[in-house]
Parts: sequence; C-alpha cells; structure tokens
Amino acid sequence: MKHLIAPSLLAANFLTLEEDLIMVNNSKADWLHVDVMDGNFVPNISFGFSIIKQVKSVCTKPLDVHLMIANPEKYIEQFREAGADVITVHYEACPHLHRTIQQIKSTGAKAGVALNPHTPVTVLEDVLEELDLALLMSVNPGFGGQKFIYRTIPKIRQLHDMRVVQNTSTLIEIDGGVGLQNAQELLKAGANVLVAGSAVFKNENPNKMITKLKEIGKDTIFA
Repeated sequence: MKHLIAPSLLAANFLTLEEDLIMVNNSKADWLHVDVMDGNFVPNISFGFSIIKQVKSVCTKPLDVHLMIANPEKYIEQFREAGADVITVHYEACPHLHRTIQQIKSTGAKAGVALNPHTPVTVLEDVLEELDLALLMSVNPGFGGQKFIYRTIPKIRQLHDMRVVQNTSTLIEIDGGVGLQNAQELLKAGANVLVAGSAVFKNENPNKMITKLKEIGKDTIFA
C-alpha cells in the first residue's frame, strides 16, 4: 500500500501562509493536516472555521482535520462546511463514539478516530470496521515540535494486526515527531499516513523534504 504524506498546517509560517499552501499544492503531499485545538481538551488554541475556509480556498489537497476538542459532535457539520475532507475526533472526547463516527460519515467526510499516547489501541476493536482512519498520537497532543514517543511503534503493529484480523482497509495515521529519522520504521510497522509538521515547514526546502518522505521505501511494499 502506497503511503500518504500530510504536512501539518500548525508548523507553517502564518506570515506567508498562502505561499506555504501553494508549496503544498505543488508538492507530492497527499493531504494537508489541520489541527484544531480548543484550549479545553488540550492546553492550546489553534484554528477555527474561518481559517479553515480560507485555507480551503487556496489549498487543492484534501483537508485532514484533526479535532482535538471537547464535544466534537457539536461542530462536525460546521467543519465539513468549512472544507474538511477527513474529520478525526478523539476517542477520549467521545462518550458516544459510534454515533459520532456515523455523524461524520453522514456529512460525506471520511471518519477518523485519534488515540492519545496512553490509550490502548484495543479500544478501537468494536469500531475499526467503521473507520476510514485511525490516528495514533506519537506525542502528547496540544503542541508541535515534540519528541517522538517510540512506544508508538508496537502500537502501530498491534493496530495493523487488528486491521488484518477484521479484514478492513482502515488507514493508520501517525501524528507527532515524524521525520526522516523514523518514517521508514513507522511504515514497516504498518502505518499508511505520516503527518509531518516541523520536519517539513522548518526545513530550508520543504518541498524537497515532502518528496523525500513520500519516496521512502518506494521500491518496498509496506503493510
């Protein structure tokens, strides 16, 4: 399965945001990852509907919107209307997870569920077949530029095994501390989507970095 690269908007330069978005458009990136934080579920605040609408007006890549917010079910339709193509909610924020997944799907968006580093992947066992995407946080959510938590790798393997047993095509996405130093190991473990923030936007040649991440193991078929 060919892997996807999703540069993270959180690491972009907001003084030259349009230039960064055009760079992503012209790169080998597959998606643009958009972290939405509310200062409640995580200790930081990021983007709202108006910013996403503006980003959507420029970006030609699908918007992979990651909701790190409390009560996400209240805002699903609004994020879809703002331009989200993939909507991912946190397991830890959804007491009625199956209902929220169905709500996302009813808008026409792809549905994802994210897990914090301390949350076992087994909590997804009863909804995995319903998901387009399962996102494993490889840093604590809320801030960019953190170090990768290597305990994530066995979790990827475990989730991949669950996917095989259930015969589902759910994508496994990894978010946090991803770069050239660990990308191949993540893909070998079973990941399909790599979110790269600082590794891309802090690089002197972001477009070239996206290409390098995209071409890792291009002659290898990963899980």
